[in-house]
Amino acid sequence: MPPLKGIKVIDLTRILSGPYCTMTLADLGADVIKIETPNGDDTRQWGPPFIQNESAYFLSVNRNKKSMVLNLKEEKGKEVFFRLIKEADVVVENFRPGTLKKLGIEYGVLKQHNPRIILASISGFGQTGSYSQKPGYDILAQGMGGLMSVTGEPGRRPVKAGFSLADVGTGMWAAFGILVALHERHQSGEGQWIDTSLLDTIVSWQTYLAGNYFASGKDPQPLGDAHPNIVPYQAFEAADGHFIIAVGNDALWQKFIESLGVEALKDAKYATNPQRVEQRELLIPLLEEVFQTGTVKEWLELFESVKIPCGPVNKFSDVLNDPHLYEREMIVQRDHPTIGAIKMLGTPVKFSRTPGEIKSVPPKLGEHTIEILEKIGYSQEEIDELSQSKVIHSQNATV
Repeated sequence: MPPLKGIKVIDLTRILSGPYCTMTLADLGADVIKIETPNGDDTRQWGPPFIQNESAYFLSVNRNKKSMVLNLKEEKGKEVFFRLIKEADVVVENFRPGTLKKLGIEYGVLKQHNPRIILASISGFGQTGSYSQKPGYDILAQGMGGLMSVTGEPGRRPVKAGFSLADVGTGMWAAFGILVALHERHQSGEGQWIDTSLLDTIVSWQTYLAGNYFASGKDPQPLGDAHPNIVPYQAFEAADGHFIIAVGNDALWQKFIESLGVEALKDAKYATNPQRVEQRELLIPLLEEVFQTGTVKEWLELFESVKIPCGPVNKFSDVLNDPHLYEREMIVQRDHPTIGAIKMLGTPVKFSRTPGEIKSVPPKLGEHTIEILEKIGYSQEEIDELSQSKVIHSQNATV
């Protein structure tokens, strides 16, 4: 039995941060109902690439969910929503702050219908503070949170991370907050409102860079693939490509220089990590010259033989065809009713007794509307009326 079986989640989110949060909960067994407008989650139209008219983007973060189309701007739509709330444990939303209040479904109202409800709000800059009403996007959080100022090569323009760290990270924080709130509810019997933001996520991950700034008063600088506090700890270019080494302590350094057998590296000024950080400008060019003399395969075989942390710089085609990841079930295949077999990323949290599972593929828009309404007590006549008044919509409905 998956660990979150019995937990019911109403998912009002779209795009990435919220859907990633609710997919994580769904993978671990929560019953997630994704409520969409008649046009659906924006990402249903994001592409190419599409797989037989299904957006690859949408497919990546919406498995294990049920889709219900519901117009929350209509009173009858809100009536349906409140009936769902009475049986739910969690609501997740990622609208701009204030949107729920305009719709008449803010936390205070939800709590009246279900005092145990947990509301998790994801936004660009938080529900409070000077920036709360600013539109929030991943790249803004990466820029305003300092990440872009330390990403990229020295002297070059700022660069964002290669995928949406702020969005996905905030989805993870929201999922974490939900689990904590569920645990606390066992003691208090009450729900609560969780406030997470993209900017807070990026700032919370500054860790040692923020610590370095607090200690020195100096802005961290971009170092390409290098580390501000450890040397050598970066990618190097070999004769035929790039590879990574991570010499994280002085014992590893001694093994490293012994394996290379280069006399210049045995100089006492490189003996300790603080010295190597200070002598970075001398040491790194020396290593770069050495590594040009061999291939990636040769260097990795050498360093692995003496247990120096190392690895290749993989392309996605390398990563997503790596047997290790198939062994770890981080790449899985499922059958989609219209597409056929599709590959998806697996869940990264493994449980010995209560594993999560990928039990269903991402839903068609409104696929489960009728099923959900019937489960909460709506008659066929009432469903027909809701459909005719455009409160609901189902592609699979016969109404």
